[in-house]
Amino acid sequence: MTQFVVSQGELMPGGDSLSRLAARVGQTPFYAYGRAQIRQRVAELRQALPSKIRLHYAMKANPMPALVGFMAGLVDGLDVASAGEMKVALDAGVSPKDISFAGPGKRDAELRQAVAAGVLVNIESFREVDVLAQASQTLGLPARAAVRINPDFELKSSGMRMGGGPRPFGVDVEQVPALLANLGRAGLAFEGFHLYPGSQSLSTEAICQALQQSFDLALRLSQHAPDKVRVLNLGGGLGVPYFPGDKPLQLEPIGEQLERLLQLAQAHLPQTSLVLELGRYLVAEAGIYVTRVVDRKYSRDQLYLVADGGLHQHLAATGNFGQLLRKNYPVAIGNKMGQPATQVTTVVGPSCTPLDVLADRVPLPEAQVGDLLVVFQSGAYGANASPHQFLTHPPCVEVLV
Repeated sequence: MTQFVVSQGELMPGGDSLSRLAARVGQTPFYAYGRAQIRQRVAELRQALPSKIRLHYAMKANPMPALVGFMAGLVDGLDVASAGEMKVALDAGVSPKDISFAGPGKRDAELRQAVAAGVLVNIESFREVDVLAQASQTLGLPARAAVRINPDFELKSSGMRMGGGPRPFGVDVEQVPALLANLGRAGLAFEGFHLYPGSQSLSTEAICQALQQSFDLALRLSQHAPDKVRVLNLGGGLGVPYFPGDKPLQLEPIGEQLERLLQLAQAHLPQTSLVLELGRYLVAEAGIYVTRVVDRKYSRDQLYLVADGGLHQHLAATGNFGQLLRKNYPVAIGNKMGQPATQVTTVVGPSCTPLDVLADRVPLPEAQVGDLLVVFQSGAYGANASPHQFLTHPPCVEVLV
């Protein structure tokens, strides 16, 4: 993949050859995330987006502490989805005022922790209002609260739809006025709204439409708010190309749309900051998964490479992370870059299941036992979204390079 340097036939993540990096890590498999690639992606966004747009990193994409600490210096805030992620964010030195907490299943204890920490809670049910009110009274701190809205539209052409229709996420738009009234009576410190209609969209037009619809909906609901709207999280949904035929997003139209929304906000919600919440888009292409070939075999004329990594550490690459149709992530033999792809190969992991396929019938250079297979686009929903305990294989290693 073009975001990584190749020298003398080897991938060079972080400036070192892949073989040297594997020796430094001391084992395979492992994930490596590139600082340079993350920094470049954020810089490209900053250049394309209006300067007044606040950029947040959604930690659920990749909560590795070292990566979060690095990201904290590049973005304007962090969005967490559990008390565990909140701890990582606070340990990274991020101010509680720049942390928001979303998720449909927040436990009472997590809500109390959020109030005590002073982070913004995106409320997703009437029950959460009651729990936050009780925690505020007990701690003597008014809970910072926003309302996550389940809108009456969805992000079209998205890989994962999280709004519109019946959803566990947020409060249905028709119920929001009643919830806002409850929030006001409970004395919570209302700050704004959060919408996230979908993710992994490669349609610029669909993203711009969803941003406009989200703003319009928040503007309409602001009439019922117990206080001024100070923050409007418009979500994100920006996708990355994983498979053949996928094309990268064009950022310029999205930046132009956000500029129009800033002008509308200045006219109708002058005290409101607009937030763009991105996870996958910031880190997916900065990460690689590296696994070593441990066996090479033929079965009825089909060549198989058996690797020491697979489904237990990279569920998404095997097509088992909610994908309807399995497609191959981009793969390469990382220590034989540039060599001709002379063999059609299927790469499988070590697990005793036919689901453990990292690459199905892909053209690759001739690989031998000991070679290093690289799965690209692995910086998001990789290690943290995989069943590490399956078959009790060794734990996964992650490094920031």
